[in-house]
Parts: sequence; C-alpha cells; structure tokens
Amino acid sequence: MTKSEKTQEIQDLKEKFSTAQYFYLTDSSTLNVETINRFRRLCFNKGVEYRIAKNTLIQKALEQIGGGYEELFPLLNGPTGVMFTTESSTPAKVLKEFRDKKGTKPVLKGAYIDSSIFVGDNQLDALAALKSKNELIGEIITLLQSPAKNVISGLQASAGQKIAGLLKTLEDRA
Repeated sequence: MTKSEKTQEIQDLKEKFSTAQYFYLTDSSTLNVETINRFRRLCFNKGVEYRIAKNTLIQKALEQIGGGYEELFPLLNGPTGVMFTTESSTPAKVLKEFRDKKGTKPVLKGAYIDSSIFVGDNQLDALAALKSKNELIGEIITLLQSPAKNVISGLQASAGQKIAGLLKTLEDRA
C-alpha cells in the first residue's frame, strides 16, 4: 500500500467513524474467504457495512477525530473488521445469528455505542438486547398513553352514571 493509498484509507475511515454513532470491532481470523463472504452478505442484507482495515490506519483515523476512543486502541491487534451501522444492536444480532450457524467467529473485540465503549466478546448478549431509538420512543408513548386512557375511560363511565343518577334524583323530586 503506497503512502497516498494509506492517506486516502485513513481519510475514508475518518469520514466513516465521524458520521457513525455505532460501530463494532471484530476479529475474523481463521475464517476462510468463503465464510467471510457469507458474513459480508449477511451484514449487507441486515443494513450493516462490514469492512476490514489495518489496525494502524483505524487508530490513526480515530486519533484524528479525537473524542475518547483511546479505550479501543488496545483492541487493535490481529485482523480487525469494522461493522458500521445506524442501529445500535443490529451488528450484535448479526454476529449472534452468524455464529449460531457457523461457530464462534467472528469474535467481538469491542463496540462504540453513543459515546459508550463496550470491550470484549462477553458483551455481545447485552449489545444484542439493546433497543433501538424508535423502539424506546414507542414504549414511552405507550406508557404515557396508558394512564391517560384509563382516566378517560373512567371519567366516561362514571360521568354517564352520574348524569343518569342526577336525572333520576331530579325526576323523583318533581
């Protein structure tokens, strides 16, 4: 790789990292080309971009951006693949799905989720359980609507009974 190619790769990675709210670092060593291609296809189908890059180029791109990525630097050894996504839990789900079919690789080295860093493959289940922003908003709306619906239905039911009771009382007096 020439110096200009490295510079261009760093620039491309820097652009990706600076726009990505979520990315995962993986180790896919010992996987053959056919298996990696199946993994890439699964990532593509799930809306995840998977890219393999040199560790030094990844580190230089992250250093140029700045902003607390230092905890990820020790993870940059051996073959490293980067998964970029717009949903926080999608890459973890893709990794789990692929492993269920094909074994224990790729291994999760670490993940960056909304300025939080998760280190180690043991974090995979927790990351897969994360809910997306839209799912959380939907749950909040449901929770907020539930008490209001109960109050309205209670008022409607009791208001009808109160009016009927008042009319009955007035009728008895007359």
